[in-house]
Amino acid sequence: MKNDTPVNLIIPIASDHAGFEAKELVKQILKEQDITTIDYGTNSDDSVDYPDFAKLVAQAVNNGDHEMGILICGSGQGMCMTANKFPKVRAALVWNEELAKLSRQHNKANVLCLPGRFLGKDELRTIVTSWLQTGFEGGRHQKRIDKIIFKK
Repeated sequence: MKNDTPVNLIIPIASDHAGFEAKELVKQILKEQDITTIDYGTNSDDSVDYPDFAKLVAQAVNNGDHEMGILICGSGQGMCMTANKFPKVRAALVWNEELAKLSRQHNKANVLCLPGRFLGKDELRTIVTSWLQTGFEGGRHQKRIDKIIFKK
């Protein structure tokens, strides 16, 4: 597998209460790979509103402060829907390794959204590692990416 993980990568990460446990696991997985994280919360499994946390990571990626981000909630759906409101964000809901790779190869996803209630540590490790190490194929896929960037 070609390793396309950017050098000196810093990943902003956030979750809601349902994704808190998975977020802590993902932070450990990234630390083991010498990848720095910036944790935008939440900091417990106390109930919170996922859009508040999704916006923080999506804004950091949208502004170009960070190349990639990770969001985790119970299903991954709410985080993904919120993140994709930002024009430069291409958030992908991923629950297996193949989708992780395809979201990068074909869609140039820059925010990984994970369903924290449905993935264990080994699955999270495989998905996160594959997503980070898979590059964009370009070519025919670039014209499609250009079409999803809305211009006024």
